Amino acid sequence: MSQVKQVQCHLTITGTLIDPYASGKIIAFCTQSSSNNNNTSHAYKLFKHTPHRTTFIWNTMIRSFSETHQPNNALTLYKSMIRNGYLPNNYTFSFVLRSCVDNIEEFRVIGLVSHSLIVKLGWESYDFVLNGLLHFYAYCGFIDCARKLFDLSVVGCKDVVTWTALINGYLKCGKIEVARELFDEMPVKNDVSWSSMINGYVQCGEFKEALELFSLMQGLGFRPNHAGIVGGLTACAFLGALDLGRWIHMYIDRNRMDLDRVLGTALIDMYAKCGCIETACRVFDKMKDKDVFAFTSLISGLANHGKSKQAIELFQRMQNEAVKPNEVTFICILSACSRTGLVHEGLEIFRSMMKIHGISPGVQHFGCLVDLLGRAGMLDEAKTLVRDMPMEPDSYVLGALLNACRVHGDTDLGEETVESLVEQCLDHDGVHVLLSNIYASAHEWGSVVKVRSGMKEKKVKKVPGCSLVEVDGRVCEFIAGDRSHVFMDQIMLLLYRIDEHFKSIPFADTNDDLMINQVFS
Repeated sequence: MSQVKQVQCHLTITGTLIDPYASGKIIAFCTQSSSNNNNTSHAYKLFKHTPHRTTFIWNTMIRSFSETHQPNNALTLYKSMIRNGYLPNNYTFSFVLRSCVDNIEEFRVIGLVSHSLIVKLGWESYDFVLNGLLHFYAYCGFIDCARKLFDLSVVGCKDVVTWTALINGYLKCGKIEVARELFDEMPVKNDVSWSSMINGYVQCGEFKEALELFSLMQGLGFRPNHAGIVGGLTACAFLGALDLGRWIHMYIDRNRMDLDRVLGTALIDMYAKCGCIETACRVFDKMKDKDVFAFTSLISGLANHGKSKQAIELFQRMQNEAVKPNEVTFICILSACSRTGLVHEGLEIFRSMMKIHGISPGVQHFGCLVDLLGRAGMLDEAKTLVRDMPMEPDSYVLGALLNACRVHGDTDLGEETVESLVEQCLDHDGVHVLLSNIYASAHEWGSVVKVRSGMKEKKVKKVPGCSLVEVDGRVCEFIAGDRSHVFMDQIMLLLYRIDEHFKSIPFADTNDDLMINQVFS
């Protein structure tokens, strides 16, 4: 940059800097080094003092602001360009539309007005202008306008970016079936289009389909990019697909991909949810740059694996390293305290939310505290907390209180809690089943029959449970009562043999090691 400034000084002395070609080259070089804000600022100063500006110079400066995510500056310059009598061209509009997307709520109108100007000046058929318009309408939620624009455009103008922009628009609107139809129709796909579709499935909670598409992408010879890998790891985490998750991790190592915050957090989450908490800790330790999401993910994993003390130590380390916890972090750490009965620690952490970190506790934080007190048998304190909450308790809070009633056999408080759930129309099947179990634990069989009869009268049905198992890299789902699996006969026979084997083992000896040896010998 210092050499460029020397060249600029020479051009200034010789008087050739007023030549728009010379000044334009200096401005372009500064904006290409725009990772340094000082360079962008220097380019803008030179731009303001350039007497004879060309469309190229205007575009160069608008592009710089657009690429550095300064939409206000980019669009202010765009308006100034038009006011000064310069007509925008296809390059101008591609940068302008990108800036509109960066702040869609504020600049939606500018984008719509720009479309009319694009049509008036005849730039609509250019591929990157078309792609910018599709991207803009998709982010606005005007998917019908985007589809109309796509259908009316010339076939030769539609490239892989055009198709992907429209697919992203449908995914953003939750129309995943339409997005998949378009994806299958695409004449040419690249790693970005594959990743968009995979992440679309993940965002819609269709994790099995996401992994199937991820496997298909590999089978067809496409290399997953950063976004595709994160989407695949997220799906593996939710489905417990450890084998595929490990393959992705090996792919990351084999290709020497940087373990950045997003990728590292996705790996931690996957290993923690697949039961490999030690591996999750090793991934965390390898990360050079850890943010609140990485810390929170591991704290959650440690809590779910019953390692509450380690979770609290990590929470303290997080604060020592000046990483500010967020609302989710406190939910995870309070859950960790709840699982192992660390009442004092939990109460201290809850108080520190507002006092030290300036975070107002939400209903989920109160739910964690109710669960903490309830598990510890402090039902009166839990009831008082629910009553004195600054907001209405939701199903999570009342559910935690109801579960505590079941554990400690408090039928009166259980009945009162269910009444509160009924008043809020939150009495789903699990609530009635839990109340029935409370009565059963107290041997109040008449009340059990009454609850079950009420469920039949209200036509309340228990949602069938389901489980997932990974076999040879494929995830298989089993739903209670469903016998449609192709290998159901073999599965039932194997379960019968296992059941008979367990029944044949005498469990009189309570020595855990002896029992394990008997089962697996």
